[in-house]
Amino acid sequence: MSNSNDLGLLYLETARSKFIRTKALAERAIEQLDNAELVKAPAPGSNSVAITMKHIAGNQLSRWTDFLTTDGEKSWRHRDQEFEDAGWSRVEIMAHWEKGWAALFEALDGLTPDDLEKHITIRSEPLTVMWAIERQISHYAYHVGQIVYVARMLKGVDWETLSIARGSSGAYNDAMGHDTSEGAEP
Repeated sequence: MSNSNDLGLLYLETARSKFIRTKALAERAIEQLDNAELVKAPAPGSNSVAITMKHIAGNQLSRWTDFLTTDGEKSWRHRDQEFEDAGWSRVEIMAHWEKGWAALFEALDGLTPDDLEKHITIRSEPLTVMWAIERQISHYAYHVGQIVYVARMLKGVDWETLSIARGSSGAYNDAMGHDTSEGAEP
């Protein structure tokens, strides 16, 4: 990379890739749940996968709509309601989820490297665009971790791992051509 414009493009591509991977990880967990499991809270006072999805989508719609021009906490957002069971069907939950991600990708795809140092606000707090993107990457990864963990708890022994299965690291490393022998260079 020879200049800041190239680095800016690389950053935007990397951020997009992180969002895509985060969304895909959540969806691989969500696919394992039946309709009853999707809306089941694993413990009193905790959130179901559906509620967490609803919150992520609500956040995305608020943060990414008019991303460069308005505060990321929109007056029309009712955050507390995102944590209430609205009795939505799986189809409604998934449609809302997709709507949130579509808002994110539309805004992200509209950015240029020159936008990264601009300032936006979230809850009246000024942030650079790059910092705001990083904030959202972390926020969504945090909640997707919750989705995966709740789904895993609900599925129990029927859970299909989303990464390297326990006891399979050596075979995975061998298949990938990684030398894990004693004394190998890290």
